[in-house]
Amino acid sequence: MKIAVIFGLLAALLVLLNSLFIVKEQEHAIVFQFGAVQRDDYKAGLHFKMPFVQNVRKFDNRLLTVDSEPERYLTSERKDVLVDFYVKWRISDVAEYYQATTGDELLAVQRLISIVREPLRQAFNERTLQAVVADRGTVITQVVRNADNAAASLGIDVIDVRIIRIDLPDEVSESVFRRMRAERQQVANDLRATGQEAGERIRSDADRQVTVIRGEAQGDASRIRGEGEAQAATIFNTAYAGEPEFYEFTRSLEAYRESFRGQDSVLVLDRNSDFFKFLGNDSAPR
Repeated sequence: MKIAVIFGLLAALLVLLNSLFIVKEQEHAIVFQFGAVQRDDYKAGLHFKMPFVQNVRKFDNRLLTVDSEPERYLTSERKDVLVDFYVKWRISDVAEYYQATTGDELLAVQRLISIVREPLRQAFNERTLQAVVADRGTVITQVVRNADNAAASLGIDVIDVRIIRIDLPDEVSESVFRRMRAERQQVANDLRATGQEAGERIRSDADRQVTVIRGEAQGDASRIRGEGEAQAATIFNTAYAGEPEFYEFTRSLEAYRESFRGQDSVLVLDRNSDFFKFLGNDSAPR
C-alpha cells in the first residue's frame, strides 16, 4: 500500500513538473502541441501547459548583433569598395520567426545578412564613394528602413545597421597608393626646384649687395685715405715751413732708422755726403 502511494505521489510530481514552465524577461516562449504552434504570447513568469502533450521552446528577445564579413560593392563611379558592417536586430514575432527559420539562429542570421546586403548595394550603386562617406547618415537610414521592411517576413526587427569601414580592394589600394606616392613625389620635386630657384636668386642678390657694399666701402676708404693724406701733407708742409731745420732733422732720423734696421745692414757712402749731415756732434738743430 505504501509503495503504491509513493508511486502515486511521484507520478503526480512528475506530471506537475511537466506542466510548469518559467518564462524570463529576456525570453520569448512558444508552446507546441504535436508540432503545431498553440500559443506564443507568454509574458515573463510562471505558466502551465498540458503535460506530455505540449512542449515549450524559448528564444532570446534581447537586442542581438551580427558582424558581417566585408562585402564588395560597386559605386556609381565604377569603383570597387569593400564594406565592413554590422547589424543590430531582435525577434519581433516569435511564431513567424520560428516558421521562417525553424528557430535556427544561424539560418536567421544568414538570411538577415542577405537582406541587408541588397539595400547597401543599392545605396552604393546610386552614389559616388565621396558621397557615401559624406552622407553616411542618410545611407544608413535608407538601408535600415529597407532592410527592416524586408526582414519583417522573418519575424525580425532591424534596429540599426552600421558601416565599420570602407576600404579599397588590395589591388586597387596598391594602384592608388602608387599614384598618390607619384603625385606627392612630383609635388616634392616642384617644391624642391622652387626652393632651389629661390635660393639661387637670394644668393645672387646677396652677392650683388656684397659687391655694391664692398665697392662703396672701398670708395669711402679711398676718399677718407685721400683726405687724410691731404691733411697730413698740409700738416707736414705747415710744420716744414715753420721749422724747416727740425723737419729736415726728423726726416733724416727716420731715414737712418730705416737704413740701419737690419743687424747686417751695410751702407757705403762718402763721409762728406749730406746723408751724414746730422751725425756730427754739432750738426743737430738747437
